[in-house]
Order: sequence, then C-alpha cells, then structure tokens
Amino acid sequence: MKWIAAKVTFDGLDSALATDLVADIFYDLNLKGVVVDDPELDPGQDWGEDAIPPPETPGVTGYFADTQRSGDKCKSLEAALQRLARVANIKTRVEYARMDEQDWAEAWKEYFWPEKITDTIVVKPSWREYPAGPQEIVLEIDPGMAFGTGTHATTNLCLWMLQTHLRPGDAFLDVGTGSGILMIAAAKLGAGNVYGVDNEEVAVTVAEKNLLANHIDSFSLSTGNLVDNVRQTFEIVAANILAEVILDLLPDVKAVLKENGLLVCSGIITANKEIVLSGLKENGFAVVEVIEKEGWVAIAARKTGIG
Repeated sequence: MKWIAAKVTFDGLDSALATDLVADIFYDLNLKGVVVDDPELDPGQDWGEDAIPPPETPGVTGYFADTQRSGDKCKSLEAALQRLARVANIKTRVEYARMDEQDWAEAWKEYFWPEKITDTIVVKPSWREYPAGPQEIVLEIDPGMAFGTGTHATTNLCLWMLQTHLRPGDAFLDVGTGSGILMIAAAKLGAGNVYGVDNEEVAVTVAEKNLLANHIDSFSLSTGNLVDNVRQTFEIVAANILAEVILDLLPDVKAVLKENGLLVCSGIITANKEIVLSGLKENGFAVVEVIEKEGWVAIAARKTGIG
C-alpha cells in the first residue's frame, strides 16, 4: 500500500501549543500516525550515540493511506488548518509526499526513545534498549499504525492518574485504546482485568501485539463505538479522547462503572476544561482530581448516585 505523508510546519511564539493543536487535527481526521519535529528536543544520555540531531523547524507529520479519497482528506486537513489560523492565529504550511508502507513503517522510528513518564513508569519503544531500575515499571510500545506512544501530554496525564488511583485487583476499561498503552500500564500496576475497545480494527490488532509483547496474557479487546458493546462493569474507566467525544460518552459510561467507580478522562485542551467539568456534574460524577500539562487537562471523577 502507498501512503501520503502530510507535513505541517508553522510559525508562532507557542510552538508547543501549535504542535498539540495540529496533532489534534490529525487525530480528528483519523490519520494513522503522527511524528513531531521539535527543535528544542534535547537528546538525553539514554538516547545513545546514534540519536539524530534535533530538526531545524517545528512541525507535525501525519500519515494516511493513498486511496481514491486521499484528495478529500487533504482538503479536510487544509480546511482545518485554515480554521486554526483564524481561531488561534497559527499560520501553517503543508507539504505532501508519497511513500511505500515499509518506508512509512520505518520513517518515524528514529524519533522515539525511552522516556520516564512518572517517578516509576518508563515508556520504551520496542526497538530500543533501556536498563530499568528495580522500582521502575517499563511499558514496551510499538505504536505501529495506532496512536499512543506515551510521550504526549494527554497520555502522560492518564498514566499519572492510573498510578495514583488504580488499586490492585481493579477491573479496568480503556475506551479508545489505540496502542494499548493504558491497558499495559494498568496490568503492570496490578489491575485484575484489563479490557480495551477501539473503533479501529487496526488499533485492536496493534494493542493485542503490544500486550503480548509486555507478557500480559489476560486481557480482552473488541472493536466498537465507545461503550456500546461493553457488558462488564469496572472500577476504573479511562477515556483519552477528544473533549466532545468524552461528553458523548458520559450518559452511557455510568452503566459500565461499578458503584463509586472512577472515570479518568483526558485529551481535553484547557479551553474545554470547564465544559467537561460541567458535563461530568450534570451526569452524576463527583470530580476527584484535575491535573494539567502543556495546555492539556486530565480529570478523575467518581460515579455517584446523583444524575
């Protein structure tokens, strides 16, 4: 299969915010992978001597299949970038290049290196080595054609939430599991049962591969929309997705949460924090914790009998 690489570069004082917003556009368009160029990236000593130098300019590259509908995808991307220019005054340029699937599979690997996310959790790409300390939990991830390497702020926040709130034996559900990174973390933190659902079959395939690579053999995965096909109940449900999707999820997620169960939601930009907090209250959730990082918000809220 042929792939199209859409590279978006931009100018602006806040390149971190621009990077997140452009990556969010790619995610919303259901592109199958994102690579971030960060000129301020400082390769640490764990990166090794073969680390590539930082790029000269900031940018984000997204990949999508080269099909008869590729033109529509490009038009949708360009329209979203124009809206970004109007709303956030972030001016962008986009360039396209075609590549073979093997080239796509290798193109982004050089950008991912081991990273310590919390005081104990380390995310390691499957093709890198990392000498783990005695107290460290290592999550080995090959994102393949699914989202989620652990390095984005939204996933960082979810991992902090799981480390804080998950108790040994808890049943855990990940809505929009992507690469399966939160399922892997939950299992290694002691969850009794881990379940993931995603609306993309390729994500489910990638998540299964990652779970097995992390020696986790007790899990459940399914393809579906949000929690429509979920019949179990859980102590913790995570939803690292867009704010508007979280709001759609709220009326139904209570049915899969046990009494006093906890919902961890992320993928929320700061501007949408209050909207999500209001939605949680209206649907009978009591907010337990709110944490923010780099313009993104994660919220932990407990199911109550109200609403």
